[in-house]
Amino acid sequence: MKTYHRRNLALLGAVAVLLASTLLFLYLKSNSQETSTYAESRDLIGRIKQLNAQWETEILKSRIAISHNYDPLVAPLSEMTRLWQRFESMESNHGRNDSPTWRASHDAYLSAIQEKTRLVEQFKSHNAVLRNSLAFLPTAEDDIQQPLTQLPDEDKLQLQNIATDTYDLLLSSLEFAQVTSDDRAADILLGLNKLGVNKQRLPEQLHGPIDILSNHIALILREQPVVNRLLENIEAIAVAERLDDITGLLNKDQQQTDAIDQRYHFYMLVFSTLLVLVLVYLAIRLMRSFGEIHRVNKELQTANEVLEQRVEERTRELKDTQSELLDTARQAGMAEIATNVLHNVGNVLNSVNISADLVTRRLRSSKAQGLGKAMQLINEHQSDLGTFLTQNEKGKLLPGYLNQLVEAIALEQQGMTEELAQLSKSVDHIKDIVATQQSYAGANNLVEPLYISELLEDALRMNAGALTRHHVTVVKEYGDVPQVMGDKHRLLLILINLISNAKYAMSDLSNRARHITLGVKVVEDTILQISVKDDGEGIAPENMTRIFAHGFTTRKEGHGFGLHSCALAAIEMNGHLTAHSDGPGKGALFTLQIPLNPVMEEA
Repeated sequence: MKTYHRRNLALLGAVAVLLASTLLFLYLKSNSQETSTYAESRDLIGRIKQLNAQWETEILKSRIAISHNYDPLVAPLSEMTRLWQRFESMESNHGRNDSPTWRASHDAYLSAIQEKTRLVEQFKSHNAVLRNSLAFLPTAEDDIQQPLTQLPDEDKLQLQNIATDTYDLLLSSLEFAQVTSDDRAADILLGLNKLGVNKQRLPEQLHGPIDILSNHIALILREQPVVNRLLENIEAIAVAERLDDITGLLNKDQQQTDAIDQRYHFYMLVFSTLLVLVLVYLAIRLMRSFGEIHRVNKELQTANEVLEQRVEERTRELKDTQSELLDTARQAGMAEIATNVLHNVGNVLNSVNISADLVTRRLRSSKAQGLGKAMQLINEHQSDLGTFLTQNEKGKLLPGYLNQLVEAIALEQQGMTEELAQLSKSVDHIKDIVATQQSYAGANNLVEPLYISELLEDALRMNAGALTRHHVTVVKEYGDVPQVMGDKHRLLLILINLISNAKYAMSDLSNRARHITLGVKVVEDTILQISVKDDGEGIAPENMTRIFAHGFTTRKEGHGFGLHSCALAAIEMNGHLTAHSDGPGKGALFTLQIPLNPVMEEA
């Protein structure tokens, strides 16, 4: 009997040892550090995606000549390469690179980066040449205009026409650099041909400056489409999508690893239960004493404390990961704000350029030059000034000429004063756009008394040059709206974008007149409604739900920032911006509604 019990005890002991060994094996298998490596790998991929977005932003800044330094186009790539090598090293240590699927995803990313790097190098080369020519255009035009003013006055009208044609060709070239189209290219070619014809009518001393200007304009005509095409090709390279594919594979592998860990945990639970049963049975059979039972309970308590400690450590790791994700989201939000600010500043810069060019042109052709000629005649006849003014044919005409000259100078001064006021408004608006970034850090909005009709007129003046070039007629339907308290910058930002978009929507319209209708009225006595309606290409039904999404655009040269920033600005003013269209070719209507806050009259 004792031998039988001993055999049972020995068998139970062997079973207990086997269960303990199995449990230890399962514990070691389940105690994997794969989760932390997956989190670190995803973090590296996320940082590479951020650098890729920063890279594209720097390319865009180089395109619009905000940055003339090409170092920012190199730094993100170097950092991306360093992070990728680190990621490759981590993946090699865990053996995932041996999988064909992993290898294909990695090769696809490297191929995309290599192609994007090649295109960026081409873009740097072409864009540098293009920016040099654009920067030199005003100097080349001055080298022609200045000698023209010094030529004899016999062909004054012809020289003035040549000067005007040369300046118009300069403006067309600058516009072509902003918005590239076949129509503008055709206009520039026509202007170059006309400049070549005018060259034959001018002295040889002007042939060299004219050839220099023509060569630079021809270079812009050739290089601008190349730069635009390279930007489109760079944008089309799906580096972010390749990184998302790798992230998806990481998630899939982690899910498989977690499933295996769960199985091991289940097996651990089963074998732990069996082991506990065997240990309890052995304890009852061998010891049958309270001390042994107390010892077993104490061991179980220790195991429980270890488990709680592991839970606390895992909870702390999850909190750290959550903090990193919050930082990543904040940086992504900052990148979106910077993109919107660049887009809105670019819109206003068009108005600044036009105002500055008009003032410069008026100064060059000022009537004040005639005052010097009149004074020269008076100085030549100081001794007989009375006789000269009453009897000489030229002297008799001099008082009338001076009166006309005073009126002409007064008109010129008034025009330049108005244009400089518009230029000052545009510069102030740019400063407001930059200052708006503070609102995302908690700064209060600036609310001031406004006349909405005046605000609409400011927005029209900032788009006046483009509306005139596109032959757009503006129809004004302004209702009786009182002076209101509002955020001038945000309202002006929305109006400029909506008018600009309406103009572009009608750029291909050739079978009927181009009209933009601006409307202002009060709805239900509590809501201020501003509407912008065009007769352009309209909006397809499938695009209505994403028309205000960040990055969505239907224009080849668009970036999808304008309407998104307008919608955000409307929400920040406790209002909303909506779009309506009956379909393609039937125009579109954008409506802004914000709470009406009339200015209280003082008693």
